[in-house]
Amino acid sequence: MANRTDPLAKNIRGTNPQNLVEKILRTKIYQNTYWKEQCFGLTAETLVDKAMELDHLGGTFGGTRKPTPFMCLVMKMLQIQPEKDIVVEFIKNEDYKYVRILGAFYLRITGTDTDVYQYLEPLYNDYRKLRQKLADGRYSLTHVDEVIDELLTKDYSCDIALPRIKKRWTLESIGTLELRRSALEDDFEEEEDKEEEDQPMEDVENGTLEKDYHRGRSPARERDRDRDWKRDSHRHRDRDYDRDRDYDRDYDRERGRGRERDRERDRDRDRYRLRDEKDYGRDRVRERSRDGRDRERRDRDRGRNRSRSPSRSRSRSRDRRDRDGDHRKRHGRSSASPRRRGADEEDKKKKPKKPKEDGTDHPDPEIAEANRIRASLGMKPLRM
Repeated sequence: MANRTDPLAKNIRGTNPQNLVEKILRTKIYQNTYWKEQCFGLTAETLVDKAMELDHLGGTFGGTRKPTPFMCLVMKMLQIQPEKDIVVEFIKNEDYKYVRILGAFYLRITGTDTDVYQYLEPLYNDYRKLRQKLADGRYSLTHVDEVIDELLTKDYSCDIALPRIKKRWTLESIGTLELRRSALEDDFEEEEDKEEEDQPMEDVENGTLEKDYHRGRSPARERDRDRDWKRDSHRHRDRDYDRDRDYDRDYDRERGRGRERDRERDRDRDRYRLRDEKDYGRDRVRERSRDGRDRERRDRDRGRNRSRSPSRSRSRSRDRRDRDGDHRKRHGRSSASPRRRGADEEDKKKKPKKPKEDGTDHPDPEIAEANRIRASLGMKPLRM
């Protein structure tokens, strides 16, 4: 019963007001000791006393993410849903700064877009110091205007997702919000009035003021022009920011595409290089086999030509006999006797010499030389 929303409370943004806080944070608040002891039975009148006792603001802290008293009071305001006049009085309170921040935070969550800008923007002129509790339990120094700027420009504050609101220039363009008036504008008007009073009467008699007025230099018109220029510059700045952001996104996309193209090009280059190396090796093998076949064919033709020319073989045998005769004459040796020759022939017939497999012992020296070359190339010998 203590955690239920007031039956007279209205739905905010189409849901129960307490649902504007995430369920996990809501559960931690319900289990907190400060919520059970200090926030039980509070009303819109007694809530002010508890708000005046606050000495810091923040969301959750520590390893168990305990909620701060500030967050418990925000939850209590969502539960009882005080009237708008009470919330506005919280915001206008100048004596207690944490009461003002509590009302501004609640209005940012539950108020309309127009009310948020109307009641929170004047707090930009409040520069008082505040203590904020961080997630690790330590305190940091901040100011009221910084907290208000966070509420108007950020999506998260004090561990709560803030509802989205329209941009100020959008509300100005549709006419639901007036142009923002600077707090220093009154001082500028007073200074301009003083300058006009101090201006000599001769200028007034000569009609210089009338000329300046007709030329569009009246103070009121210059203020309007400055206000319009500030508004348009804000719009142009937002438009330039969007254009730059789109340009950066397109540039990053094109750079990613260029990197992908370079990567594909490198892969294709490696693939073509491997294929060329394979083709080159295959061509080398083919050339070697072709050279071996051509060499074998030439050797075969050379052997055939030798076998077909008996005159050349006879001339070679005659030359060999002449050389043997000269050798025997030179050394004074006679040829072997017929008996010895016959014994040698019989020994050769009895012990035939086994030819070599590679054909290097062929009787024909040219064929033997060709077989040695073929053996070095790993080819079969010539049998002739």
